[in-house]
Parts: sequence; C-alpha cells; structure tokens
Amino acid sequence: MIYLDHNATTPPLPEVIEAVTACLGSGWGNPSSKHAIGQSAKSALAAARAEVAALAGAQPVEVVFTSGATEANNHVLTGALARPSAVRRLLLSSIEHAGFIKAALKLREHDVEVELLPVDGRGVLRLDDLRVALERPAALLSVMAANNETGVLQPVAEVAALARAAGVPMHVDATQQAGRLPLDFAGWGIDLMSMSAHKFGGPKGCGALIVKKGLAWPALLPGQQERGRRGGTENMPGIAGFAVAARHAREHMQAETLRLTALRDALEDALRETVPGLTVFGSAAARLPNTLFISIAGQSADRVLAALERAGICAASGAACSSGGSEPSHVLAAMGVPKELARDAIRLSLGRGNDGEQLSRTVHTLCSLQSETAPAAA
Repeated sequence: MIYLDHNATTPPLPEVIEAVTACLGSGWGNPSSKHAIGQSAKSALAAARAEVAALAGAQPVEVVFTSGATEANNHVLTGALARPSAVRRLLLSSIEHAGFIKAALKLREHDVEVELLPVDGRGVLRLDDLRVALERPAALLSVMAANNETGVLQPVAEVAALARAAGVPMHVDATQQAGRLPLDFAGWGIDLMSMSAHKFGGPKGCGALIVKKGLAWPALLPGQQERGRRGGTENMPGIAGFAVAARHAREHMQAETLRLTALRDALEDALRETVPGLTVFGSAAARLPNTLFISIAGQSADRVLAALERAGICAASGAACSSGGSEPSHVLAAMGVPKELARDAIRLSLGRGNDGEQLSRTVHTLCSLQSETAPAAA
C-alpha cells in the first residue's frame, strides 16, 4: 500500500503509540487531583504543554488543549462574538477549511455578517481587498497558514500587521503547516492559532488552540481546567502523544522538509513530462513541501482515484471531509478555476514512509490510465 493522503491524516509515529500506551497504563491520573498520582499527571501535562508551545513558537501558558482543530476553530468563531461589545461581523479567507466556512456561514442565521475574502489565481489572499474589508470594524479575521488542498502558503505576518493596525483580532488555522514548516505565533503577531496532532504523526482527538497571553477571550467550556478556558478532564493519553509528535516534528523538520520537497518536485516534473493535459494548482505560489493538487484533462477524479486504488495507492479528491461529493472544490472555485476542471482535481500529499520508488509507481499508474483512454490509431 502506498499512502499519499497525509493531509487528511498521518500514521502515528511508533514513539507516539508508545507514549499513548504508557500513559494509559501508568499515567492515567487526573491532573486536577492533589495526591501523588494526580500530581504526576499534572507534571506530565506541563511538560507536554511546553513541547506544543515550542512547536507553535508560543509560550506554554498560551496553549489550550482541545479535541482538535475543528473544536478550536469553532471556539474562535463563538468566542469572537461573545466578547463584550463585539461587532457581529467576521472576516474569513474564501479558502478556509470547508467545515470552518460552513460553521461561519451558519452564523448568518443569527444576524452575523460573514465576509469571505477573495484570493488570486495562485490561491493567495488579495491584500488590497483585505485592506478594504478592514476599513469596517470586525470581531475576527481568520486566515489559514497553509491550504489543505493546494498547500499554498499565506503571507501570515503581513496579514497580521494589517489586522493589528485595524484593531481586529486575528486567528490562524495552522492545521496543515504544523509539523511541516515552522510556526511563529509570537513573531507573526497573531492572537489565536489552532492545530491538530494527527496531521504530523500524533493521535486523533487531540489538538490545541493557542491564545495570546493577556488576551481576554471567552472560555470554550466552563470549568477549572486549562486555566479556565476549557473545562473537563484533560485527555492525557492524547496529550502525551501530541507532545511526542511535536518534539519529533521540531527535531526532524528541516531534513524532512528537504526530503519531501525533492520528492514532490520530482513527482510533479515526472507527471508534467508524461501525463498530457495535466494541470497543477497553486504551483505559482509557495506551497507546503508535501502537497500536489492536480487535474488531468479528460479524466474524472473518480476514475483516477479508482485506478490508483487498484494499484494500492491511497489519494484523495480535495479535503478528506468533502471528498466523494459531486461539487467541485470551493478552494479552486475561489481561485477562478473552471468548474469542469475543478471537479476532477485530486490531491497527492506525501509524508513519512514515501520514497522515490513509490512515486515512480504512482507516475506509471497515471500514465497507464491515460493510455487506456487514448483513441486507437487509424
């Protein structure tokens, strides 16, 4: 099996499995308990918070553990509107995760103005349009660091400077960039940032919301845990695995970035040379090192994915939560890609365990697909 769907989820690292198992076996105490078992868990929680903070470029006190980025993102929306004197207007880039956009648009039913900011043909936020949008007050600006479909990176620091000048709190969904490229919560000058552990070798069901120190932000759930920001006993096995994955990502990021970039570029070059009618989306912009989002003229996404599946290759049509539907990618629509081309897009996202031989097999499979549909010679 060749797994090329790492933007959907990643296989847990062996060290992560060990950490989760060890926590279930002997580190199962409640960090809020005052006895020795609870205090041992409390120490482990503090150590894990420091590891995640280091990955995020933040302070440990700013890390709030959640069930994942989806929870964190939704809390950002509701928290923004719950702040005292908050205006009922939200600004999101038009290429945010589909679930995040859906949650925001649902708020329109409650008289909240939600504005989706345009991107250019590369998939990069149009800063001139952002400047215009920031001329009016807003409760929140949210821009993802790296797109989950195209891998395109956004100019986070530049966007954050504009938001600060306008007095608008800024949130960054760093789910795809976390563990793959450096994060700089403090240096970017943003207010909130979300991530999920399972995108870089950690366990599912565990993530974080980074909240700038001193920022008055409503609690997600009432309770004493997470410094009063999220009630409920912490998911210590998940957090233990999260910490190990965060440390591993920091220690191996530079080498893995170089390795994946070389593999991705070689795959892209080989496909351009051998597959007629290939379109690569977002290739004119800076991208994640592991992501290739393509469409092949005359080949439906369903057909391409079925051929890859028969060859033992796992890929996806856009985001995992929206693949399988008949609607084209909202990300490509925002980029101005024609509906017919966007509907047939597939995403190949690389990660740990992929190598050149696997990618050669992938290229061969896609080339064979083309030859199967080529017209017979006269």
